[in-house]
Amino acid sequence: MSLSDLMDAAANPAPLITAPGDLTVSFEFFPPKTEKMHENLWTAIRRLAPLNPAFMSVTYGAGGSTRERTHATVTAIQAETGIPAAAHLTCVAATKEEIDEIARSYWDAGIRHIVALRGDPPPRADGTGGLGGRGYEPHPGGYAYAADLVAGLKRIGDFDISVACFPEVHPEAPSAQIDLDNLKRKVDAGANRAISQFFFDVDAFLRFRDKAADAGIHVPMVPGILPILNFTKAAEMGEKCNTAIPVWMRDLFDGLDEAPETRHLVAATVAIEQCRYLEKHGVKQFHFYTMNRADLTVAICHMLGVRAAKG
Repeated sequence: MSLSDLMDAAANPAPLITAPGDLTVSFEFFPPKTEKMHENLWTAIRRLAPLNPAFMSVTYGAGGSTRERTHATVTAIQAETGIPAAAHLTCVAATKEEIDEIARSYWDAGIRHIVALRGDPPPRADGTGGLGGRGYEPHPGGYAYAADLVAGLKRIGDFDISVACFPEVHPEAPSAQIDLDNLKRKVDAGANRAISQFFFDVDAFLRFRDKAADAGIHVPMVPGILPILNFTKAAEMGEKCNTAIPVWMRDLFDGLDEAPETRHLVAATVAIEQCRYLEKHGVKQFHFYTMNRADLTVAICHMLGVRAAKG
């Protein structure tokens, strides 16, 4: 999608969606490390929960580094908001028995939704490894890949399972076809939906969705939307994740490093037009990477007609 496409969409917008139930949204958070981060997280959760998301998910650090904090945050979200919470779970740094025990503890706590991921090992001391670092090796005695993890979770309980998909190809995949074949294995193992890596080229997502359908993948393909709080950091993440940053987007954010209010207005506009363009092409579910901040996501959802119930 080019800048001219965005401008055309703005000039000839699809009708704003106001009827309840037309769109489904979900929100992703990461577990806090400090008391201040804990306060910021819960401020965001309490602002977003009234929008009645389908679920709220909590990430899992590289190498299982946030295991306890993820578990505590997931169970607290569901207990305090009543919104279904989803726990990220990876194959990294644990045996099958250890992962099965974690999954059973979630089931016992009433958590029925798992985001099942291969996961990325923590970076090595020399800076190699980590996301996109081609340093992954299956743990001895563990689940080797996400498809194996999905199958293992289904043996434990009838979890609602989300998996990841990559519209612009996983950075470690040898080819787009191999990446798509891997997604099909995850779905065939029992995944209920695929949530995409964030992207800014909406046509890339739509092409990927169509290719997945042609490959016999018929679960919902949910686009992951990243409202840009900091363009430089978003671009760095995009490079690691194999997410293209269009030239027109760089132009839009150019010169706004020291103008946070203007930058946020631009960020909200870009994300809103992304969502409206996708909705025009049949997308009805959106997953927002909130970065533990609510303002942009609330504004985007409001413009899309996703609002707190009155009264």
